[in-house]
Amino acid sequence: MSATGRRSAEGANTRERETSPSPRISRLYSLAALLSLAGLADAVYLTVEHLSGRSVRCTVTSGCSEVLGSPYATIGGYPLALFGALAYFTAFSLATLAAFGSQRAGNLFAVLVGLMFAASLWLFYLQAFVLHAFCQYCLLSAAITTLLVVVAVARRVTK
Repeated sequence: MSATGRRSAEGANTRERETSPSPRISRLYSLAALLSLAGLADAVYLTVEHLSGRSVRCTVTSGCSEVLGSPYATIGGYPLALFGALAYFTAFSLATLAAFGSQRAGNLFAVLVGLMFAASLWLFYLQAFVLHAFCQYCLLSAAITTLLVVVAVARRVTK
């Protein structure tokens, strides 16, 4: 077989590996997609409530009003939850593509989730040490993001 033929066959094998992930990896990304949908629902709820001017009712914690009414809850007049919704939608899309074999989507998913986790840590810090109040919806979002990081790390460990 010529060198060109071997390279062509190797390229086809590489494409084949990218389009057919192992069942374990596919399940990890499917879990990530489901988690992202849960985060998206949380963020969309907060965005809609903010934009409609309604206050969010806290049932587990008592600090939702303080947190969501703080100056940290908006960026340029837009609710921070809107940016969270965009991030979760993007994470869902990338996880879905990665579940079907896109290695590039898997890499972008890991980067996005890392950025989301850093933002969650910052927002948790603000709630704990600046606002001295916690919002249950924000804590849910931080927990979901943490689980997405666990999935991204598990994916890197699983080959």
